[in-house]
Amino acid sequence: MDKIINFLDVTIKVGENSISIGGIFYIIGFLIAGIIFIRWSIRYLEQQMSKRKVNPDLAQMLSRTYIVVIIGVLFICSLDILNVPLTAFAFISGAVAIGVGFGAQNIINNFISGWILMWERPIRIGDFLEICDVKGTVESINTRSTRIKRVDGVHMLIPNSYLLENVVTNWTLVDRLTRTTVRVGIAYGSEVKLARELMLQVANEYEHVLKDPAPACFFEDFGDSALIFDLNIWVNAIAERNLKSVRSDLRFRIEELFRENNISIAFPQRDLHIDGSLLVRRE
Repeated sequence: MDKIINFLDVTIKVGENSISIGGIFYIIGFLIAGIIFIRWSIRYLEQQMSKRKVNPDLAQMLSRTYIVVIIGVLFICSLDILNVPLTAFAFISGAVAIGVGFGAQNIINNFISGWILMWERPIRIGDFLEICDVKGTVESINTRSTRIKRVDGVHMLIPNSYLLENVVTNWTLVDRLTRTTVRVGIAYGSEVKLARELMLQVANEYEHVLKDPAPACFFEDFGDSALIFDLNIWVNAIAERNLKSVRSDLRFRIEELFRENNISIAFPQRDLHIDGSLLVRRE
């Protein structure tokens, strides 16, 4: 036992500071205990916020802030145990700052952009975004990138700085109110007023179509082979697939009512004229 105590009391000199072997084991144990505490406390904090139904964006921002603060406290306490003054890192921090300035601009840019996204909340978890030709739902906003699940199920990681520096269409930024259009072409000679009434009837009967703003049906144009009608409706949609489902249901019902009321849905037609004089000359 005395040998162990003597071994732990052996002092190692590092520069102007000295530390015993026992102190080294103590600081290692302190760091391990600190890491375990951080992991447990983060899990506990997330569970409590989930029980209280805290907004996912606010919960994520609070968790990230807590992690940064608690790691900083752990680092300062470790230096205090080692009797290492913070001024010893002045030169190192200056060198690191220069290195970051030249070699990690994009990382720092994305890191700051991530905090801006979580603080200002122009994009939130669960929002449906349209970025260029990509459409998807935001699943998480991390410190470097944002994870988006596309409508085809593929996950994408988009740098946070890209979301702040480019045009992003957020379908659900203010509310989930979305307008969509069902276009129908009926045959020439059909009763246009009846067709309009039937299309409005379909919209008013469908449970997912909002009554305010009310649906509207417009005689849009005289097409080459059809009379064009546009049925404009408003729905609460959280993704493009919801709009496709709504439009599909409306088309099924419109076709059914048109068939019951003898209104034909038009298809392309072409008139073919044959010059009989050409045939006579060949004979």
